[in-house]
Amino acid sequence: MFKELQQKLSEHYEEMVEIRRYLHERPEISFHEEDTPSYIAEYHRKLGHEVKEGVGERGVTAVLKGGKPGPVVALRADFDALPIKEETGLPFASKVDGAMHACGHDGHTAELLVLAKVLHTMKDELAGTVVFIHQHAEELAPGGAQAMIADGCLDGVDVIYGTHLWATTPLGRMEYTEGPIMAAADKFSINVRGTGGHGAQPHMTKDSILIGSQIVQSLQHIVSRAVDPMESAVVSVGHFESVNAYNVIADQAKIVGTARSFDEGVRDLLAEKIVSIAEGTASSYGAEAEAIYERGYPAVINHKEEARTAAKVAEAAEGIEEVVLSKPQMGGEDFAYYLQHVKGAFFFTGAMNPEWETAYPHHHPKFDIDERAMLHAANILGGLVLETFDQR
Repeated sequence: MFKELQQKLSEHYEEMVEIRRYLHERPEISFHEEDTPSYIAEYHRKLGHEVKEGVGERGVTAVLKGGKPGPVVALRADFDALPIKEETGLPFASKVDGAMHACGHDGHTAELLVLAKVLHTMKDELAGTVVFIHQHAEELAPGGAQAMIADGCLDGVDVIYGTHLWATTPLGRMEYTEGPIMAAADKFSINVRGTGGHGAQPHMTKDSILIGSQIVQSLQHIVSRAVDPMESAVVSVGHFESVNAYNVIADQAKIVGTARSFDEGVRDLLAEKIVSIAEGTASSYGAEAEAIYERGYPAVINHKEEARTAAKVAEAAEGIEEVVLSKPQMGGEDFAYYLQHVKGAFFFTGAMNPEWETAYPHHHPKFDIDERAMLHAANILGGLVLETFDQR
């Protein structure tokens, strides 16, 4: 049946490309998705699936019941875009100024819709049920996953799978892990309040820029001197702002950054150290600092058996030439929440064209994918549905 599935997917590849390009031209950023969920719902409705809109506010679920009883498998694809001005020059580039599918979610949606169509043609032979979870707002915490779960998208689900088309991984490669695959992604903000003054009289001030610089330096010692060397963590400052005239010593400075980790104990440590270093450093200069640590998505942690099943299916999937047990990545994903509720696995599907001179990373204005990767991903996801039905 797997060969039949893949053959049918191949026959519908052009439709997959057409859908992806249609969505690429019409991006909608997180928590502002309106036309995209309607488009998805209508596609499933025409197939005859049980469709529910407004799941967790903007998500869509569709249910395909096979002709025979069996387990319930969920497949998830996200569909939100990013607030980025596209610079690819593609003929199907974004028509929405300041918005772009710069992470491949248009491809995720296209592959899942066409897979749903193909599986529908085989429904009488399927021994189980497939739940298609189309999620909004993956790109912006708190994300859409938690709200969709609270609204019942996982009710009755036995196992869930998802993939990310990865533009910096070669086409034909599938990467997975048997545990953590993506990190917890948190944000911290530090507001330094000193005493401003004339640049010619620094002794009469408490220089917030100097204090902020000292805080940034000290934050870099957390990973090297407070985190167990056998654990992984990242603390990065991405924003440091204090705007004044050239001859004015600033009374305030703002620092914003991100902390990444896999272990919850390490995550707690990062939160505690960032706050204490900011407040303590400012205090030592006679100033104040307000530090806020905001927890984002938790780490994406695959279940071992399901991860191995994904690898097994990938090895038999057309277009996949290499299956790699890879190292975890420090990027974040709210697929993590699904795996906290049911067993499953998340994996990367290579989408880098081997002929590209430059493979632009995700969230870059020139980001693109090799569209053939969508077919590879659909083959694996479809194979996981069939494998789960066969196993149960």
